[in-house]
Amino acid sequence: MGIEALTGVLLVCIFFFFALGAQVGLALGGIAMGVGYMVWGDGLFNIIPSTIESTYFSFILLAIPLYIYMGQLLTKSGIGDAMFNFSQLIVGKVRGSLAISVIGVCSMIGAMVGIIGAGIMTSGSIALKPMLDRGYDRKLALGVIMAGGGLGILIPPSIPMIMFAASTQNSVGRMFLGAMMPALLTVFCLMAYVVISCWLKPEKAPLDEHQDDFVPHTPSERFRVIRDGLFSLLLIVAVLGSIITGIATPTESGAIGVMGAIILAILFKRFKWDMFRAAGLQTGTLVSVAMWIIFGASIFSNFHLLMGVQNMVADFTNGLDMPPIMIIIMFQLIMLLLGFIIDEFIIVLMCAPLFTPIAVSLGYDPIWFGVLMILNILIAVQTPPYGFALFYLKGIAPAGIGMGEIYRSVTPFVLINVFVLILCMVFPDIVLWLPNTVMDG
Repeated sequence: MGIEALTGVLLVCIFFFFALGAQVGLALGGIAMGVGYMVWGDGLFNIIPSTIESTYFSFILLAIPLYIYMGQLLTKSGIGDAMFNFSQLIVGKVRGSLAISVIGVCSMIGAMVGIIGAGIMTSGSIALKPMLDRGYDRKLALGVIMAGGGLGILIPPSIPMIMFAASTQNSVGRMFLGAMMPALLTVFCLMAYVVISCWLKPEKAPLDEHQDDFVPHTPSERFRVIRDGLFSLLLIVAVLGSIITGIATPTESGAIGVMGAIILAILFKRFKWDMFRAAGLQTGTLVSVAMWIIFGASIFSNFHLLMGVQNMVADFTNGLDMPPIMIIIMFQLIMLLLGFIIDEFIIVLMCAPLFTPIAVSLGYDPIWFGVLMILNILIAVQTPPYGFALFYLKGIAPAGIGMGEIYRSVTPFVLINVFVLILCMVFPDIVLWLPNTVMDG
């Protein structure tokens, strides 16, 4: 069977099993093993031990459970609430302040946990109902929580970024630095949209006597909120700073983050054994799911690569006789379409080892291409019909808010992310200036 026909068979099988609702990791691994057995016979089983060794014995991937554990500790201990109150105190009493605070707190949570769900679940559970009760436009309220929550995969330390670096043998530190400017640009654009939108249509975020419900009034309350917020920011500095300065590897910085989250919970008198136990159990569940997905996707990717798909894609792109940037755009469209039906982890594991070498052969920096991939995924997870951010939001939305309304709320925020993606493609220094300055200077 030729590689073209084999690729077609694999894609048909993927869509078929995903349509049946099969578990992602088992489906991908099972498809690779089934098709591979028909192509290679018993020799196919040699791929399993090599995949296990490269997947589960990877020191970089050990960072994933540590960052997930840190995120669970922050969420379960209520430090996420403290971060929200700190953001609200800084923003003050302005039109749309709750929406701006949601974006700010999602940025801080995303900077610590690296996954989408924590930002959406924390900010949504705290701020969605108050925004709706105050008369905020429902589309604006839903949109800012979903857009802000998605920032978890763009703001370092990001789990998909770690996966990209591990699967393409690139520096995690450079990847984190490369994403910083696009992340800040995205946060700025989101906040600017809220301010301008509320200025043009004041009914989207009415001012009323309840505007400062979350703002502390007494000096002791203000001190506690500022203390909690500043210490939370110090944890971000410790996690990212230890990587950037070379003091710790990404995995070691994850351990620093876990210890920091525990210390903060104790200092803030939020540490309880039930919280500690719940965070551990939830982390174990999430890590188990993530590891099965990584294992199944790695088997699928390794089998496809061994069959020569990389040469097929390279020959295809060379045969197109297109400018290199058009090939990069084509890759972006392919990943965007994949993001409609599968989650961010699978996109990285399937596409990073396939597309990145081709992008490098065309003369592009792998860190630049990796950040474009993360920005692309950020758009995909917020896009109907199967964007995962949409389902996280639906899970905490009040009764009466249907998926149709959630779908409609996403449009302006997806366009903002597309705008940032285009800027980073046209001006690569937005991505490359910081890592080149800090790590090469």
